[in-house]
Amino acid sequence: MKIFFKNWRVNFILLLIIIAGAVITSRLFFVQVVNHKLYQSQALGQQVGFSKVTGSRGQILCENSQQSKGAYNSGQTKNLATNKDSWIISAASDEISDKTAFAEALSEVIGQTKEEILAEMDGDNYYAVIKKAVSADELNKIKELNLKGLYWENNPERFYPQGELASQALGFLGGEGTGQYGLEGYYEDILMGKSGIKEEKRGLDALFSNNNSISLDGSDLYLTIDCNIQFQAESLLKKQKEKNDIDSGQIIVLKPDSGRILALANYPSFDLNQYSKEKNLEIFQNSATQKLFEPGSIFKPFTMAIALNENKITPETTYVDTGSVSFGAKTIHNFANEIYGEQTMTQVLENSINTGAVFASQQVSHQTFLNYVDKFGFTKKTGIDLQGEVSSNNNVLRNATDMNFATASFGQGIELTPIQIISGFSAIANGGRVVKPYLVEKIASGQDEMEIKPQLSDPVI
Repeated sequence: MKIFFKNWRVNFILLLIIIAGAVITSRLFFVQVVNHKLYQSQALGQQVGFSKVTGSRGQILCENSQQSKGAYNSGQTKNLATNKDSWIISAASDEISDKTAFAEALSEVIGQTKEEILAEMDGDNYYAVIKKAVSADELNKIKELNLKGLYWENNPERFYPQGELASQALGFLGGEGTGQYGLEGYYEDILMGKSGIKEEKRGLDALFSNNNSISLDGSDLYLTIDCNIQFQAESLLKKQKEKNDIDSGQIIVLKPDSGRILALANYPSFDLNQYSKEKNLEIFQNSATQKLFEPGSIFKPFTMAIALNENKITPETTYVDTGSVSFGAKTIHNFANEIYGEQTMTQVLENSINTGAVFASQQVSHQTFLNYVDKFGFTKKTGIDLQGEVSSNNNVLRNATDMNFATASFGQGIELTPIQIISGFSAIANGGRVVKPYLVEKIASGQDEMEIKPQLSDPVI
């Protein structure tokens, strides 16, 4: 009997051990096999943290040459568009016991009235934005107030160190955080910082490993613009305003062998850091690329180039100017009704004689003249890397009369942009090939760089 009870106790203990082992084994199977991914994720969550980050917007830089003995020598780069620290401050109304006292204290620091602050807080949102674009100095003063219910968030602000320099060419970062006009608009997808997730190690792992950080910053743009030449061009326009009271003006400096733009100046310009204060929104347009005009006498060299290239005239070819030329009931006169008598084609250009341009155009057929207008790029956009370029197809010449072609020979009755004109002149200067004008010569992102190569047409003349 004693042996039976003794064996029973041993067997019972063995049974308990077997049951416990089975429970532990099943639990291990459940943890390691069934819920492996769940517990792995929980463990990873304790070791690694994730946060949403947005990269900085890319910078825009230009060369800043040094002038010496009338020549411009390469210098260092100058920043035209960059980012500076800025903050947004918000108030959580439910956390503020005395809103009036809160608003009074804050108003002394941020430059807004108590009433304006209270009005911002009087809404349905839990967090009310009180002020954007808060500077570092302002934020330090705000922190000293130690106000409960006040929060701040870093929100970098676009900053243009050179103020109004190249304002229409650059464009600006709008209130919605997207590029508007100019380069800022055209290269929005390249300049903008990307949103992503940043992985951060925690605990001891953080001491022995680098945080996994993917570069999310936008790319930097290096311009063909030379800031020194750009400044000189804008200064010349301002002097013309003082001297001749011009309403507007443009200066384009372009290398005819490549299309690199060294200056693209407009008058009037505006302060890029204060663009929201401008009441006339037309000032944001780049007149060099976004406004059409009748080129007038600056078109005469193209008429001469067409006739010369077709071997219909030479520089010494002469005609007799009588001061006018008629087409039915319509008559074309020279400026100020001048009469020049016998003139060479060279003298026609020197004296800017309207009837001489008409004579040259009459030496080629209408279709030939129109073909050259197409080849010079005067019926399409140049493709310059700026937002909002316009062009005219100059359809008036497609089914034109003799009178239409006559007036077109000296730049009337057709429409062009200044950038089309300067692009066309490149062919006359470089031996016959029209260049595509461009403003960005290099795009850089971290260690990666992409250089923009010049683009030239097939020979036109």
